[in-house]
Amino acid sequence: MREKKRKIMIGKVGTMMGRNPATGRVLKIIALSIALVSWVAGCDSVDRSSKDATPFSLDAVSGTTLIVNYWATWCGPCITEIPELNAIHRSEDVDAQVVGFNFDAPSSVAQQQADIARMGIEFPVVTNDPAAKFGYAVPQVLPTTVIISKDGSVLTTLVGPQTETDVLAALQPQ
Repeated sequence: MREKKRKIMIGKVGTMMGRNPATGRVLKIIALSIALVSWVAGCDSVDRSSKDATPFSLDAVSGTTLIVNYWATWCGPCITEIPELNAIHRSEDVDAQVVGFNFDAPSSVAQQQADIARMGIEFPVVTNDPAAKFGYAVPQVLPTTVIISKDGSVLTTLVGPQTETDVLAALQPQ
């Protein structure tokens, strides 16, 4: 009896969505696909921060000088550089926001948090590469640090491990 009711319900849904149960299923799949694409399209506006996975948005820091650091867990020079970037992040004298991007592109927030903890990162780490947002090429060498001006243009790109002094010097007007 339940099977008969189920078939009747599927038939009614199919009829409501195109007279044919198969058409109804196709329309449902299309609707879910559109919803998924819409969700993914909106994902680059909000990321997760380093310490506790609270929301962090690059849009929220627009008008701020950004220090975008590309790193990976397997990159020795990246590991060496992280304490220098943490110091800049903690400094109240620096008018810039340090933001990281994990070049390994972890598949989950939990994996991202594990990588951040392993690396000892204290600054926000975004899951969507900022290169497209700011119009620069994705770095091919790690570590790479891109300095973005308050107006969103690239000031300079620093390739290789940097010290706190190197990064602070790059922030100064030339």
